[in-house]
Amino acid sequence: MSTNNKSRKNKKLKFIDIFSGAGGFSCGLEMAGLECVLGIDFNKHAMDTFALNHKKAYPYCGDISKLTNKRIKEILGDTDVNLVVGGPPCQGFSTVGPGNPDDIRNKLFLEFVRIVKLAKPEFIVIENVTGLLAKKNEMTLQAIFRRFNRLGYNLDVKVLSSQHYGVPEKRRRTIFIGSRINEKVEFPKITHDTVVAKTYRPPVTVGEALSDLTDKNGKIHNHDLDSAKIKSKLDLKRIKRIPEGKGIRYEKDEKAYLTPATKLGVDWKNMREGRFRQTKYQRLDSKSVSPTIMTHRHSYYHPTEHRYLTQREAAKIQSFPNHFVFSGPISAQWRQIGNAVPPLMGKAIGTAIKKMHKAHLKAKHDGKVNKKTKVKSIINDVRGGAFVYR
Repeated sequence: MSTNNKSRKNKKLKFIDIFSGAGGFSCGLEMAGLECVLGIDFNKHAMDTFALNHKKAYPYCGDISKLTNKRIKEILGDTDVNLVVGGPPCQGFSTVGPGNPDDIRNKLFLEFVRIVKLAKPEFIVIENVTGLLAKKNEMTLQAIFRRFNRLGYNLDVKVLSSQHYGVPEKRRRTIFIGSRINEKVEFPKITHDTVVAKTYRPPVTVGEALSDLTDKNGKIHNHDLDSAKIKSKLDLKRIKRIPEGKGIRYEKDEKAYLTPATKLGVDWKNMREGRFRQTKYQRLDSKSVSPTIMTHRHSYYHPTEHRYLTQREAAKIQSFPNHFVFSGPISAQWRQIGNAVPPLMGKAIGTAIKKMHKAHLKAKHDGKVNKKTKVKSIINDVRGGAFVYR
């Protein structure tokens, strides 16, 4: 192999992260060996965090519609972009064109498309909520597939669960992966699960995640224990009575854990479905994975200590590395953490992208021709298993 061919093969794939937030997805992709060259988001605190942790990427903070093609070309220079990733809102996009021109969701999706058209990457990745695959969004799904097929991308979609990739948290996201150089779209292989113990590694637990919060210099970042204190005396009394991994969702839970003096005072008989929509006073279980980390500290409590989680603990459960530092007020840090794509899920996706790129190089060497995928059959196939939880 010539020196030039070796150089091209070993060159890092470059990517743009649109609607990047703090950069969880970018962090994961870089763990997989890719390199971010541009991050885009309108949230100042999130972009301060992004800039702090992605030194080689240009951080654009502002309205994406005001980031002109000319400016993007100036930022990128002669850099070839291999991948564009992002989480554009998709529900406002319709099969009959732009739909309601005032729908901000539609505008943001079309901005994503604009940058894909400009950068012409070999790959695209779109992440979204699992509800996007509901039957009511059939027209939106068809429109997304048609839009990117017209741009030359073979597209596929699956729901990925973060705990299957070493994240100590249950978080399910709809992931579209598109390639204009591969016939077959690759998704990351499951590495962690409890279903087939001999095939997969066991899921990473909350206890394992929280056992080490220090960076390589022995420092713990964003670990504000004072803000994690429970200020209400009554709430503190209640949480002291909740065992690890438990909480209150039904009347039987209240009877099991609380005294008459600490009861919640709710009318269980007239409550819809006889339960809380979300468990109250929920302690995490150190021997299991966490429920989805939210955008505020009040959702869950520490497994054994009588307090909320700190930002660092929530970030570690999201699989952020200990050296990743968050900027802004504590409330802003929580929003950044709760809204992020877990980095280890991003790493798994990045590994799949690299595998496809390698397959393309081999196919090109072998003289194989790529073919288009069938859009409708893919959508129907994924919907059948999209909402099967395990």
